[in-house]
Amino acid sequence: MGHTLLPAVAILCGLAFAAAPLVAHHSVAAQYDRTKQVTLTGPVAKLDWINPHARFLMDVKDADGKVTRWEIELSAPAMLMRQGWSRNAIPIGGSVTVSGPSAKDGSKMIYATSVTLADGKRVLSGSPQELGGPAPQ
Repeated sequence: MGHTLLPAVAILCGLAFAAAPLVAHHSVAAQYDRTKQVTLTGPVAKLDWINPHARFLMDVKDADGKVTRWEIELSAPAMLMRQGWSRNAIPIGGSVTVSGPSAKDGSKMIYATSVTLADGKRVLSGSPQELGGPAPQ
């Protein structure tokens, strides 16, 4: 009996470890509200090219001149590279305009569905499937 129990426990442990990354990943639609679209413009302060989602921080000035730091979540780096851009596509210190749904919890976060550089070049189109929307035609 001891000879069959050990392989069974090893298989169960292997399955549990394999499933852990799936539990850790969040749904974009669960964290962001598609009905609360935001458009922000300001300089990029930092870019994190990391999994599961790349992100950058930007400083946004309101009508009173107060600067607020926003976190902008992007798609996974591999998906972004397939769309033709790299970590150098958004320059640190450069001004960008970002649009997308804001966080459901009211924090200063949005999921970028578009990022436009100061020269008008659009460097990102977000994934509507992650937001629960229809696939592009």
